[in-house]
Amino acid sequence: MANLKLEIAQRKPFASLGEEAFLNLLRTSDRLHRAFERKARAWGVTSTQYNVLRILRGAHPDGLTCAAIGERMIAAVPDITRLLARMKKLNLIRQRRDRRDRRTVRTHISPAGLELLQALDPLIQGLPGDLLGHMSAAELAELIRLLELARRHSEEISGRQPTSESHGP
Repeated sequence: MANLKLEIAQRKPFASLGEEAFLNLLRTSDRLHRAFERKARAWGVTSTQYNVLRILRGAHPDGLTCAAIGERMIAAVPDITRLLARMKKLNLIRQRRDRRDRRTVRTHISPAGLELLQALDPLIQGLPGDLLGHMSAAELAELIRLLELARRHSEEISGRQPTSESHGP
């Protein structure tokens, strides 16, 4: 089994068990994210763009505001407006003013974005099995429970309210 201390060539002991757990979580998150990123990049999109496309597919045909997309993202994006502008240039999304409130711009997934997701779905849906298939159902359930517990506490101390909705990667 991999040992973080060996992986990062750390000679000193960790300051606490909490520090070791935290650094293990960050290291694991990075490894899983990089594996996902490699799969998505082969199709010309980043994992963040893929996440936006999945969110917009779920909101299709109504679309969402920029703020609503940002709230549903798996990982916070500092400049969602710029991200959406890049995706618009790639013809993956389209934007239009809301008919009822002209101040509001709604973002919709484009037909090209829907086609891309349809092509990517089988590849991305197999990724969790590839990366976590070595764990039993009980281990995965316990991992989910522990991660949700850690995330809930981090939201409480940062003052952010947990959202009731969850969306894919």
